Amino acid sequence: MNAPLRWTTFAAPSRFDALAAAATPWCWAVAALTGLAGLWMGFFVAPTDFQQGEAYRIIFIHVPAAWMSMLLYLAIAFWSALGWGLNARMGSTLARAIAPTGAMFTAVALVTGALWGQPTWGTWWVWDARLTSELILLLLYLGYIALVEAIDDPRRSAQAGALLSLVGALNVPIIYFSVRWWNTLHQGASISMTAAPKMAQTMLQAMGLMTIAFWAFAFAVIFSRARALVLELESESDWVAQRYRHTEES
Repeated sequence: MNAPLRWTTFAAPSRFDALAAAATPWCWAVAALTGLAGLWMGFFVAPTDFQQGEAYRIIFIHVPAAWMSMLLYLAIAFWSALGWGLNARMGSTLARAIAPTGAMFTAVALVTGALWGQPTWGTWWVWDARLTSELILLLLYLGYIALVEAIDDPRRSAQAGALLSLVGALNVPIIYFSVRWWNTLHQGASISMTAAPKMAQTMLQAMGLMTIAFWAFAFAVIFSRARALVLELESESDWVAQRYRHTEES
């Protein structure tokens, strides 16, 4: 009889490796299909905005990327804290695997925001609360990556990374609420959980598809990177030798 699944089932590196290996191709497939559908709907089907014209279409990349930048940093903080508090190496490993992808989405949000801002606001950049706090988020990502890579001892590296990620997580609500707390050039949220959407249905569908695509892409890349980190850490383990020797022979 198979053992029941618990929340700790995939804390074992060997089980996580098997799960990630099976899930990654599906994540790539979902990312490709929903990404193509979302881009087609956003750039060719959604109506032209009556105020911003065609320039607004970059939101179908900008907005999901900005969401991902914040959520992935919170994921780093969560897994880092779990790894630190419970001495769970998979938690710290997942945090390390997430960081480059989160940094990439933050950079994409900043670049696409500048491309959107120039025709809309007449400037590439302003030092308002939303843009500045998003730039700080990118620096936090880069600082986390540099810190964990600079410390050779895995335990000390995980602890230092967890401390930085938990302190840096305070920046995420500042990003999200900045347009409410301060008078900023950045427009308010187009999608809210407490109000009716301000966008046409096709716009919402395109945004939803691109969000799913970005999540699937993130899972695929993070799973691949986490597997590489696991194999590096567990290179002397019996399960690695057995599983991958069998793969090479077959």
